[in-house]
This record gives sequence, C-alpha cells and structure tokens, in this order.
Amino acid sequence: MSFDTLGLSPTLLRAIADQNYTTPTPIQSQAIPLVLAGRDLLACAQTGTGKTAGFALPLLESLFPNGRRPTNGSRQVRVLVLTPTRELAAQVHESFRTYGRHLGVTSTTVFGGVGMQPQVDALRRGVEVVVATPGRLIDHMQQRTVDLSGVRHLVLDEADRMLDMGFLPAIKRILQALPEKRQTLLFSATFADEIRTLAARFMRDPAEVSVARRNSAAETVEHVVHPVDAERKRDLLLHLFSLDSDQQTLVFSRTKHGADRLAKQLGAAGLKAAAIHGNKSQGARTRALGDFKAGRVTVLVATDIAARGLDIDQLPAVINFDLPTVAEDYVHRIGRTGRAGCAGRAISLVSHEEGGLLADIHKVLKRDIEMTEIEGFTPSRPLRLDPRMPKPGQRNQSAPRPARPHADRSGQQRAKGHAASGRKASPRHGGQAHRQGSGAPSRRPR
Repeated sequence: MSFDTLGLSPTLLRAIADQNYTTPTPIQSQAIPLVLAGRDLLACAQTGTGKTAGFALPLLESLFPNGRRPTNGSRQVRVLVLTPTRELAAQVHESFRTYGRHLGVTSTTVFGGVGMQPQVDALRRGVEVVVATPGRLIDHMQQRTVDLSGVRHLVLDEADRMLDMGFLPAIKRILQALPEKRQTLLFSATFADEIRTLAARFMRDPAEVSVARRNSAAETVEHVVHPVDAERKRDLLLHLFSLDSDQQTLVFSRTKHGADRLAKQLGAAGLKAAAIHGNKSQGARTRALGDFKAGRVTVLVATDIAARGLDIDQLPAVINFDLPTVAEDYVHRIGRTGRAGCAGRAISLVSHEEGGLLADIHKVLKRDIEMTEIEGFTPSRPLRLDPRMPKPGQRNQSAPRPARPHADRSGQQRAKGHAASGRKASPRHGGQAHRQGSGAPSRRPR
C-alpha cells in the first residue's frame, strides 16, 4: 500500500514525499481512511508506530479539502490535541507543521513551564491547530484567552499516560467545554478499562483499530538483563560505556535526584551526559533533548517523564539503570528503541532487590528476558524472580517489624536489643533497518 491510495490530497502527498516517506505504517493505513470518513476512533498502538501521522494527515486533509483553504475558513481553533507531556506536545506540533508546510496551516503549542504571554499572543492572532497539555490549557480557559467553541476535531494522544498522571478531572473539564458535535480520536498504548470508560462517555460509536497486542514491545528489540549488586550498578554502567563510549544511549533512573547524580557521575568519567526530568525547567529540558538529538550529548539520563513522547530516530539502545516500579512502564521506556522496524537493544541492570519488579515485567511481556552476568560484576546474592518480593521502597510485610524505641529512666530514647563469568555486553545493537526489495530503506512518517 502507498499513501496515494489513502485519499490524501496531492499537496499533502508532496509534504510526505519531502520527508522521503514511502510506505504507510499499519496504524496509518488503518486509521487515515476512518478519520477521513469522519468516524470517532479508538486506536491502540505502541509508541514508534507512526500514530502521529495517523491523525495529523487526515485532520489536515479535513481542514484543507483537496489541499486548499476553504474560502469561508476563519483562523479559529478547529483541531485540539491533548498530550501528557510538554515534549510530546512540541513533537506533535512539529508534525503538523511538517505535513502542513504547503497548506499554510497555523498552529501553536500550549504547555506549562514557559510564560503564558507568547501563547496568548499566538491564540489572539488566530490558529487552526492547538496542541496542549491539560493543565496549561485549563489556565487559558480560566483566563478566557482561548476560544474552543469552534473545535471540530479532538485528539487525546497517549490517553493512558494522561490518566496515569492524574489528568482525568482536567480532561473531563476540557471535554465538557467543547462542542458536542465533533470528531474525537483517542490514541492509547493500552485499552485499559479506564480508557474504555472514557471512550464510552465522550465518543460516538467509535471505530477500533489495534496494531499491537496489549503492553507489547517491538519485536525488533533485543532484551537482556545483567544481574548486579545495587551498589555496583554505576561501575557496571561505566564498564558498558567503556566498550563503546560513542553509542547514543537513553538511560532511565527511577528518581529525579538519581538522574541528576548519575548524569554528573557519567560526566566526571568523561562521557557527554545530560539529565532530563520533571524538576528541570522547560528550557533545560528542551536543550538537553536537542543536544541529545544533535549528538552533542551521547547519554541522556531520564526519569519516566521521558518514557513516552521522546521522538528519537533509530535510537540504538536503552538502559534501565533502575527498573520501573510499574511493569507496563518498561514497555514505554524501551519503546524509544527498535522503532519503525529498526533493530534496538534494551539493557536492564537488575539488583537482587528488584527481582519482584523483573518478574512483573516478564508477565507483561509474556516471555522471559535473557540474563547474562558480566565478568567482574557477579552479584553477591542471586537474582530471584519472585513477584511476592517487596518493591524498592516498600517494607517486606512478612519480615518482623523493627523494634520500636522506648524511653529509659533517663528519658533518652533507645532501641530494644536484638563469582561466575559470562560474555561481555555492550549497548551497541549492531542491527540495520529492514529494507525493501529495492535495497533502499523504507521510511515511514511518525
């Protein structure tokens, strides 16, 4: 199938060709005709499948039929896209600009962490597409600096992530402010019960499209676990980078403080590293991501705020310095690699204390991950995959409670008394993009 068969105008096809994209992905080939037909859509697609183009292209076609602006078309908000993070909002906005470059589409982003006045100015000038995070959009609604009365198309992108982040009340408030007569598109990595409840309440007989089984990882990703004592994780990470210090790699830390500390330690070891997390200003986050994409930074240390929405072409490797506390987030983390048919590598440094988390991940993936000990880093305690093990930060409910301190006669508080070896591994993936019969790589829009 080619884009020529999907009902898009020559103007949009020209923009697609400008990007050297040749073949639509499964989510694009299924979603675009449904969106063009005006159907509400409930789409399940893992990250990296090209879902942004799956809604941006047909919505641009709806705004500019046959590649032309309607003669009576006013510059008011017609398309509203809600995303969970600032980074994803910026990337979706860039996609609309890229595909709408020959149409003259006007668009803007609305998210926190930056001043409101430039957003107010853009909204006052008039835009047809707004890509927003829920919190900042509500700020504009409260100050009456945005008019949503003309919205005809609503997209909830990464809807499951927005629910995970507690945006449901904000989403409901925004939906209630929109015209009832509209097209609603909901994209999610899962069809969890909460997603279906949301769809049932705010969508009209939605068509369903699913291009990946629930909580699945890309088949092009190679998974490996390196057992290691928690206190030796940093040394093992440095060892892996010593094998290939130029490998562009995304490293996940469980906490913001841990991400900052690890980035500094990697920098002290001579690596070009930066950290990105929720406590960073929007400017710092944008610079770190830009430097990573441009190759000025080779190691980006991130918390789960970066697990979704970071659009990095052909990232070779992802390393879990800490396993996520929610097993499903493993899939979203490693979704940064192995995208659009390219090979990738997901490496996890797992301590004895994280055995329960790894067991949960195995259940989500419906498969076991290969475990390879690195010579010189054999853990002092074997890695035991027991889902009953307490998660990091939780107390073992079966263990005896620590003795409670009590006061002695002086009034002071006191407590009651009572090596293997294996093959070495590197973040290098060594894989090549899948190629078509012509020998040229098949490029697909994001």
